[in-house]
Amino acid sequence: MKKYFTLSNVLFIGLLFLILYKPSRVWFIRQISFSPTVEKVEGSARIFNYNWKLTGLNTYDANFSEFKGKVVFLNFWATWCPPCIAELPYIQEFYNDYKEKVEFVFITNDSAKELNDFFKKHGYEFPVYQSNQDFPKELPPVTSIPRTFVIDTQGNIRVDKSGSANWNSKGFRESIDKLIEAN
Repeated sequence: MKKYFTLSNVLFIGLLFLILYKPSRVWFIRQISFSPTVEKVEGSARIFNYNWKLTGLNTYDANFSEFKGKVVFLNFWATWCPPCIAELPYIQEFYNDYKEKVEFVFITNDSAKELNDFFKKHGYEFPVYQSNQDFPKELPPVTSIPRTFVIDTQGNIRVDKSGSANWNSKGFRESIDKLIEAN
């Protein structure tokens, strides 16, 4: 009995370490990331006021109104967030193939130095901004990160996803292709 108790304690402590240790936590999250679903237009929220000033951290300053009439991938995230980190490789692959077809807008509160150090270490390239004002009121409140919205060319919020996801899945790409073609 004593041997079993010791073995179970060791296993419990090992499992606890794996969950608390950031790199292994990110790995676990990536393993359970699923493809997000693109919702139908009916019943979806719609953005009407695109006036939202953004400060570029690794890109130019912009106003969200520049993206009106385009498919927009809008992601709220941070460099310290394990679920955010877990989905970034999927996002980078998706960005590599769709950067000419979709507008990518990543919002963070991280500093430019934190962001640039993180991107240099991991090889990420997508555009990241800080918000200069409140975002469009039609967007649901962002109370946790990562939080991702996909907005179609008419301003309809077709994806509203909290948590990590596989943004490079075949199913998601097919859905995005349909949104692009609908333009």
